[in-house]
Amino acid sequence: MGLLWRQPPLELVLLLFLLTVLSYLGPSLSLDLIPYTPQITAWDLEGKVTATTFSLEQPRCVLDGHASAGDTVWLVVALSNASRGFQNPQTLAEIPASPQLLTDGYYMTLPLSLDQLPCEDPAGGSGDAPLLRVGNDHGCHQPLYCNAPLPSPGPYSVKFLLMDTRGSPKAETRWSDHITLHQGKAPGSIDTWPGRRSGGMIVITSILSSLAGLLLLAFLAASTVRFSSLWWPEEAPEQLRIGSFMGKRYMTHHIPPSEAATLPVGCEPGLDPLPSLSP
Repeated sequence: MGLLWRQPPLELVLLLFLLTVLSYLGPSLSLDLIPYTPQITAWDLEGKVTATTFSLEQPRCVLDGHASAGDTVWLVVALSNASRGFQNPQTLAEIPASPQLLTDGYYMTLPLSLDQLPCEDPAGGSGDAPLLRVGNDHGCHQPLYCNAPLPSPGPYSVKFLLMDTRGSPKAETRWSDHITLHQGKAPGSIDTWPGRRSGGMIVITSILSSLAGLLLLAFLAASTVRFSSLWWPEEAPEQLRIGSFMGKRYMTHHIPPSEAATLPVGCEPGLDPLPSLSP
């Protein structure tokens, strides 16, 4: 006779299943959850969120109570719909690089030591804003953990993960709220029809166009006056013309040569006699 197979008790099956789940989730359940939520920096800066980057506030004095010398703070960047599927790596070799964002929906970047996250007020130092700019490494100068520009508008979620020298996680923060990048508009989608503009915009445009026309007319008038002397030279006064002569008009009479020799000076016909100088 063959041996009869008996079905194991249901309690044993549940216990084995529970042990399997605990062995899989054990490292994650042993992590310290830090009550801190990453967020966009509150500093008044231009370009905090762009089409390929966003700037986070640095987690200063957040992980000090959980870290020791040699530990590293990592930033986990994930698409919001893939953040729940992210599993904390257990070794350095399991750390996902930036190309995995396109395939798995998440990656890790910006490894920092605690010395790079001091608790002192940054206003007393160099004056630079204490922020972490995600997606700022356009040249990927650190290829292994490249902080490459983000390829899509997202939305994204991020968290900070504290790991020891072997790559084992020790503590983590909460996931951030959704972060959506700015999107540019295609030139063909921009509406340029004036009829859709507001009344105030039309009035301002009309005033500016009128002022531009007046400035152009003033410039042309000033240029005409300034260079008119080059185009039409002024005529010199008649008294200054070469060869000009001013005098009385008189009539000449024909005098025979014989009579002209006998006439005294000043008695020529047609001229008044010279005044006498004697008393």
